[in-house]
Amino acid sequence: MSVKIRLTRIGRIHRPFYRIGVYDSRTARDGKALEYVGHYDPVGTTAEPVRVDIERVQAWIAKGAEVTDQVGRLLKGAGVPTSKRVRNTTRNKAHAEKRKTSRAAKKTAKKTAKKTTKKS
Repeated sequence: MSVKIRLTRIGRIHRPFYRIGVYDSRTARDGKALEYVGHYDPVGTTAEPVRVDIERVQAWIAKGAEVTDQVGRLLKGAGVPTSKRVRNTTRNKAHAEKRKTSRAAKKTAKKTAKKTTKKS
């Protein structure tokens, strides 16, 4: 069973309100949730537009639940790490630094090659 953390739309016409819930991936958009872990109010009628139970979200992610793109953006704004890429920042920083230095070396080599061809 694949589990996803995704949005369910509730509310009126032209006044959307979403619940953030944990669902079996085969469940319909407005189907029964395994658990509701928060809500999102895009219109801004509540004091806080995004409210999330961070401990429950992290528990579901630890169990293997996948987060949809939109919920991932909302959770990132709330300060919840949602993927291995976010959690493993030290390795990513080292990899990015290595790429940056190799690109800079290629650029300088290209510039020196252009200068030598112009002089000739």
